[in-house]
Amino acid sequence: MAARTKSAKDRPSYRCTECGWQTAKWLGRCGECQAWGTVEEYGAPAVRTTAPGRVTTSAVPIGQVDGRQATARSTGVPELDRVLGGGLVPGAVVLLAGEPGVGKSTLLLDVAAKSASEEHKTLYVTGEESASQVRLRADRIKAIDDHLYLAAETDLSAVLGHLDAVKPSLLILDSVQTVASPEIDGAPGGMAQVREVAGALIRASKERGMSTLLVGHVTKDGAIAGPRLLEHLVDVVLSFEGDRHARLRLVRGVKNRYGTTDEVGCFELHDEGITGLADPSGLFLTRRAEPVPGTCLTVTLEGRRPLVAEVQALTVDSQIPSPRRTTSGLETSRVSMMLAVLEQRGRISALGKRDIYSATVGGVKLSEPAADLAIALALASAASDTPLPKNLVAIGEVGLAGEVRRVTGVQRRLAEAHRLGFTHALVPSDPGKVPAGMKVLEVADIGDALRVLPKGRRREAPRETEERR
Repeated sequence: MAARTKSAKDRPSYRCTECGWQTAKWLGRCGECQAWGTVEEYGAPAVRTTAPGRVTTSAVPIGQVDGRQATARSTGVPELDRVLGGGLVPGAVVLLAGEPGVGKSTLLLDVAAKSASEEHKTLYVTGEESASQVRLRADRIKAIDDHLYLAAETDLSAVLGHLDAVKPSLLILDSVQTVASPEIDGAPGGMAQVREVAGALIRASKERGMSTLLVGHVTKDGAIAGPRLLEHLVDVVLSFEGDRHARLRLVRGVKNRYGTTDEVGCFELHDEGITGLADPSGLFLTRRAEPVPGTCLTVTLEGRRPLVAEVQALTVDSQIPSPRRTTSGLETSRVSMMLAVLEQRGRISALGKRDIYSATVGGVKLSEPAADLAIALALASAASDTPLPKNLVAIGEVGLAGEVRRVTGVQRRLAEAHRLGFTHALVPSDPGKVPAGMKVLEVADIGDALRVLPKGRRREAPRETEERR
């Protein structure tokens, strides 16, 4: 009688414990990850299927879904509403990330007080500070409200218990990296803990129709700390930017399921708290009676908002073999490119052996190519020690061949400059509709742009200075 052959279902198989690679026979070395001694025998995997279960809500045509339940509610801070797309949607989860000390807690405490009401309670949970510390900040920024509830917790189950007790319409958690679940191994802030805490709060927000604001940490590179899955789970991701030595703060939308991501909110941080700036252009300008050499104005676009900013440059004789190149608020690579274009295409040879310092006013950072023309004119004005005409703005990207290229939003930029009282502008060709009463000069290359500099020689240094040298 012939022996019964073993079926494929009963036949053993082997799998690598490191990478999961499978094989029909034992091998001493994994064929995938090349690890030795990791291939072990295991039984044939059972076929698992998910049986259909009961549905919670029946599927209906999309036209019959009530969209009024997703109507945004104002936070009480217009600049934040602008970035969010009108306000907070019930059930939405927002992640706000920024560097330490930039003002995240101050902004959210102000939002918590202004959005709290008898119908819409707010729960502020802090895991980084004590309740008394938050109360001191609330007294300073006048963020006291009877319907604003405060709790200091670092346990996820305790936070969920507060939700059952208060039943808030808005939950603010500062921060998601400080809360941990006792059922998950790992320290607070780890990948497993952050994933579990965020998942539990997202489920609670969707079930209760509660808006949630989560504060997130950032790495030294400026990226949001924690697993990338956190950004995919939440509905809105906001980035809070700003130099701690400047007053300006920017809230920029990185992801938004309820609006656009090209809006930017401007805030001013001061001793009494943080306030929104509906017209922040005044922070980036220095008003003078007479123009000064080495300064040029431009109009940058932060999202869809035009902002008039000032570029300043200073050139001095170098005392070392390798001249200094120092920038603040500008990209060093773009400044170096403009120096090369001015020397080769603009025939300005006085820049190579001089120390050059360039900066912006008010802490604004100019990274878009539309500021190239203003940077080049500021450097040329500083090199020749001749000021540019008063009430002039320069807009355009400068290429390595010296050409001035078109940029987006020229009409919006010119309209903002005209609103602030500027009467002259240098722009690339074909700018479109020009505001009435504004003189616009179209330039094709850097040579045409340099013709706006008044002809004159660099002022001689006083004799006393020469003798001291």
